[in-house]
This record gives sequence, structure tokens and C-alpha cells, in this order.
Amino acid sequence: MLSGCATGGSGGGGEAGGEPQPGGTLKVLANGDVDRLDPQLTAYVPVNSVVRSLSRSILSYETSNDVDERIALTGDIAEEVPTASEDGLTYEIKIRDGVTWDAPDGARPIVAGDVARGIERICNPHIGAALGGYFISLIDGMSEYCEGFAKVPAEAAAMKDYVESNDIKGIATPDDQTVVFTLVEPASDFTSMLSLPTANPAPVEVLEYLPDSPEYRANFVSSGPYKVASYTTDVKWEFVRNESWKADSDPLRKAHVDKIEMTMGVEGDAAMQQLQAGSADMLFDLSPSPANIQQLQAANDKKFTTMENGGIDQFMWFNTTTTNNDSALQKLEVRQAIQYAIDKQAVVQVMGGEDIASVTNGIFGPGINGYEEFSLYGDKSGKADPEKAKELLKAAGVENLTLKFPYRNVGTQPDIAQTIQSSLEAAGITVELFPVPPTDYYANFMTNRENASTGEWDVALVGWSPDWVGGAARSVFQPQFTFDGTPQSYNYVDFNNDKANELADQALAAATPEEAGKLWHEVDKTVMEDSPIVSIVSRKKANYHSDRVQDFAIYALAQNGDWTNVWLKQ
Repeated sequence: MLSGCATGGSGGGGEAGGEPQPGGTLKVLANGDVDRLDPQLTAYVPVNSVVRSLSRSILSYETSNDVDERIALTGDIAEEVPTASEDGLTYEIKIRDGVTWDAPDGARPIVAGDVARGIERICNPHIGAALGGYFISLIDGMSEYCEGFAKVPAEAAAMKDYVESNDIKGIATPDDQTVVFTLVEPASDFTSMLSLPTANPAPVEVLEYLPDSPEYRANFVSSGPYKVASYTTDVKWEFVRNESWKADSDPLRKAHVDKIEMTMGVEGDAAMQQLQAGSADMLFDLSPSPANIQQLQAANDKKFTTMENGGIDQFMWFNTTTTNNDSALQKLEVRQAIQYAIDKQAVVQVMGGEDIASVTNGIFGPGINGYEEFSLYGDKSGKADPEKAKELLKAAGVENLTLKFPYRNVGTQPDIAQTIQSSLEAAGITVELFPVPPTDYYANFMTNRENASTGEWDVALVGWSPDWVGGAARSVFQPQFTFDGTPQSYNYVDFNNDKANELADQALAAATPEEAGKLWHEVDKTVMEDSPIVSIVSRKKANYHSDRVQDFAIYALAQNGDWTNVWLKQ
């Protein structure tokens, strides 16, 4: 999900602490809960820390503070990263010995059928996987499988029967140690997709429950070094050692700590105070505030680190499906007017200044192959032009534009929303702000399509990080800016541009990264010509931890220190 570098030193790593010491409880602080515990369904970056602790992936990444090392794909349950067949359509996975489930009746080997079952669950009719579109469109026969699954009642028994009675043509399991994937077209990034939790193997027990239901969570079957000991919704998770996990089968997780506790409902400043006092250790969905960052930088605190993540931290969707304001947002000129109205430079300052944040004008952030600085609306500096905005609104025949604007009620989000409100009002646009709890914002508000169609919101801030590392432009473009008739969770208004799709296909088939990058930049410009979003700011991911945390090194998909590899100075 990222590309970039950690700064500010190793963050209190093993160089200072000596040999790793086993034991202790890692205390993690969170504002909100996980979006999903079910690996197939999660799409929230912080949850990758949880998944890493509880669940093994097909492929994954080493923990490292070196940029190149942490984005190098490697095997997890797979013995090695597979190479494509000569025609680019077939990949064979060999499962390593010793990987097991912590099954109710004792340790049980993870087998090829578990890998197939994980992929098959992606398009279940109860809660489809947010990132499932990558697989559905690419694995041979999966779209047909999913069409059939969509007709099944969203009940555990009916879904179990469908999974057990149907197969995906492009997934073969000739023996318990071998999985063969066949694709409909070459895809140079397919192995990167296999690092996603979406592709994690699933034990047979999951078929007894609705995906990610309370019953599923209460009976979660772990394959990682930790398992769920207890859970109180929105209050606390407790993970303890999984005795079925074998260290010699896992090249990626050392599992030094005995227990992980994640306490929820903590605000940012309070969390930082606890980390600095040593009463807690790491952060989940929280980051140091701009004020915190200034203090930490001034003190040259080596426990503070930043990294590029390749994403756009703040961009604003237009709801082009609503009839609010006499369907004004369906007019391109109105959306262009708002592009000019927003003072991106002011948002940069709210987010901590130019050391942390930078203005963006497209769908790709720094570090993505395809990112280039450009702007279709004004200059690249992000300075607002309210007079140009007023001119475009007048040309569109729109007066008294009033926008409903939800925001996550956490961290700097209220300040960012108010800053954008001020710049829009300078262009004569009325903004009605309303808060949404952070845990509900994506899972229940933005992804509820009725909220768009019924006009519950007109503009909304979101952020997006690439779903894997390296050549990850597809993971920004496809889930947000393509529509083939099947709704995607994070394409809130079913945006689609056929020309952009054609360019993306060419980029995925490009012979070199350089050629692909040029094509992805054309995709970026083509999307922005339609103005479905306002790209505002890219922000480096800021991390902090307590003094007792040692070997704090980045796990790429979580954009945070790896819970399964840190150890605690006693």
C-alpha cells in the first residue's frame, strides 16, 4: 500500500535495545474499531496490522525500514513468489510445510482447498469483499461464479451449499500443497494481489457463519502467531499466543510479545500522552497531530518517523447521482468551479505543513508509477481562485449552491472540513457540515449507496492508499474509478470513463515500468478531465511509539510498525 521511505531514524530499533526479549503485552491505542475482522472483507489500512497478527497470507512482505526491502514480495504460506507461465496466464503456488489452522479440534494443516475457499468467499451475497473486483475480473471463470453466488440467499446455510457445490474454473487444486491460478489476461501485478488479505486462505469453519458476523468473530480461526482471546465492540481486542502456530513455518513473524491489547475510544492527544508516558506502546488508526509533530521534530525524537505511502490523504468526491440543487453537481462546469474554489495550501497547513503534506491534483500520489505533477484546474500550487469559481458557476446558471458535507469526527478531520468550508464559502457556496463517527464513516455511511442516491451528501472527503506496494496504480484506479455494471464499494457514484479504461489496459500490458508509468499518467489526466473528485493533499504517514518498543520497522500494508516483530524493553 505504499512506496516511500521512513525518516527520523530507525525509531528505537534493535540497534539500541540489543537482543530481542520475548514476553510482555503490547498495548495499542485506537480511536475506532476494525472495519472488518474477516480478512476477505477488510479494506481499511490499519486493520492490516490485525490481520498480520491473526492470519497468514499467500504472499507478503518483510518488515523493514529500508524502502526497497519492505516492498519486495515474498512467500508467506507460499514457499516462494510464483512466476507466470510463458503466456502470462498461469501461476502455480506451492504451500510450505507446517502452516496450520488453530482449528476447534486442534492444529490442522492449511491446504490448497483453503486457498480456493478464500477466493470463493470474495463475492458472497452477504458482504462482498471491497477489494474483490481485482480477482473477479481477472481469474478465469470467477465472474460467472460470482454471478451465480449473487442469486443465493444471504444466509449461512445457502452460502455454504453454494461454495461447496461450485468451483471457480481458474483455480485448480491438484493436491493439498498446490494451487494453480489461470487468468483471463496477463497481469503483471497479480502476485501483488496475492499479498492482500482479500486472498487469504479460509478454513472450512467459516462457512458456518455469515461473513464477519458476531458469530464469525466469536469463532475466528487463526493461522497467525496470535488468536482472539476476547472482544468487546468499540472497546477492546485482546490477542494471545496461538499455540498451533509454528515459528519455523513462518519466515515473516517473530512473535516476540506474549499478548496484544488494543484499546479503542482514545482520542489523539490522549493517546500521544500515554505513549510518551510509557503506559501504552503503539497506535492503530491514530497518528501524531500537527502540533505533536512540531514538538517531536523540535525535540529530535527518534521514535517519530514518517513515510510516503503513495496515496492521496484528502480528496473530495462529488455526488453526481443526487438531484440536490436541481442536479447541479451533474454539470461539469459546477464541479470544475469547485476545483478552483478549494484552497489546498490552507489544507496543507492544517495537516502539519509542507514537511508532512503536499498539494495534489490527480488521482495518484507521490511514489506511484504514473504520478507526475500537473494541474488541469489552475496552477499546480493549489492556490484557490474564488473569482474563477464564481465565473464558472454563473456560466452554468447555478445560484445559491448549498452542499451537504459529512466528515469523520476524528483527529484533524473537523479542522480540514472547516478549512474547505471557508474556501468554498469565499466562492459563494454554502456548506452544511455534519460529523459521522469514524468507525461508521466508510463501513456504514459512504458505502451505503442509498446515502448517495437520496442526497444525504453532496461532497465528501475520503482518503485512499494503494492496496499493495510497487507498481500499484491499478489498486488506485480500478476500485474507485471504474464501473462495469457491478457496484464497487469505494466508487461511490459508479464513475466510469471508457478512454481511461483503455489506457489502463495498455498500462497493464506494457513491456516496461517506464512505458506503464506514461500510460498511467494519461489515465490520471483522463479521469480528472471529468472532475469526479477534487484531489487535495498527499500526506506522509506519521508514526510514533513508546520508548519500550524495540525493532520498530514498517510492515508495508499497514504503514505502521509490525506488531508481530517488535519486542518490548523490560
